[in-house]
Amino acid sequence: MIRKVLLLGSGVVRGTRPSVTNTLIAVCALVFLLGPVSGLNPGYGTDEALLAAQADYFERWGVVPVELLSGAAAPLLTPFTALFVHGGWLHLLGNLLFLHVFGGMAEERLGRAGFALFYGVTGYLALLGYALAHAGSAQTLVGASGAISGVLGAFLHFFPRARVTSLFPFLFFLPLRFPAWMVLLFWFALQWLAARAAHDGPGVAYLAHLVGFSLGFLWAWGHSWLGGRRGREARVSGAARVSEGCGPAGTPPGPPDRSQP
Repeated sequence: MIRKVLLLGSGVVRGTRPSVTNTLIAVCALVFLLGPVSGLNPGYGTDEALLAAQADYFERWGVVPVELLSGAAAPLLTPFTALFVHGGWLHLLGNLLFLHVFGGMAEERLGRAGFALFYGVTGYLALLGYALAHAGSAQTLVGASGAISGVLGAFLHFFPRARVTSLFPFLFFLPLRFPAWMVLLFWFALQWLAARAAHDGPGVAYLAHLVGFSLGFLWAWGHSWLGGRRGREARVSGAARVSEGCGPAGTPPGPPDRSQP
C-alpha cells in the first residue's frame, strides 16, 4: 500500500479524458466490492466462512512467490490478476487516490494504448521483482501498488516541476503545495527506508514499490528519448526535402526564363 503522504491534486491541467485511468479505477473498485474482502457480498457468508473465503480469494488471485517461481504455468498469470485485488478498504482507497492524481497525466503523455501496456508491464515486473527477492516465501501478495508506483516514477520524469497539494500527517494534515520532484523523491526515500527494515511476512511490499517506481521512471525516460529522436529525424528529413527544391547555394529557383532569342 502506498502511504505516508496523501495527495489531493497534481496541479497539472489535463487536455483529454483519461479513459484508461478511469477504467482501471472502476475495475479495481468493482472487483473489490464484489469480492469477499469488502464484506458487502452476502454470498461469502459471515464470520469464519467469510474469513475462509478471503483466504481462498487471496491465494487464488494473489502472487505467492514460491509458487510463481516453481515453473508451473498457472501462477505466471497471478502478477496480472493481483493488480486488481486489494487487502482492505484503506489499501484500495489509497491506491486509487494516487492513480487518480497521477495516472491521467501519465496516460496523456504515453497515449491510451501505451499507458495500458506501461501499467500492466510495470505492475507485473514489480511483483515479479518482489517474488525474486523472497523466492521461498509463501506469503500472498496483492494490490496495484507496484503499477501505481510506476505511474509515480513516470510522473516524476514527465512533470518534475508540477505543484502537488499534499497532506503530511506529521504536519497536522495541513494542505501544502510542493514541486512533484520533492514529494515523489521524499516518498521514494520513505519506501527505501521501510524496505530495509521490512521482514518476510504480512505487511506492505515496499520492495515492489521501489521496483515499480524505478521501472516507471526508466520507461518514461525511454519514451521521451525515442520521441526526441523521432522528432530530430523528422526535422532532418524535412530540411533535406527543402534543400532538394533549392537552386545553387541553397537559394530557391527563380521563375523560368520566357525571353525569346
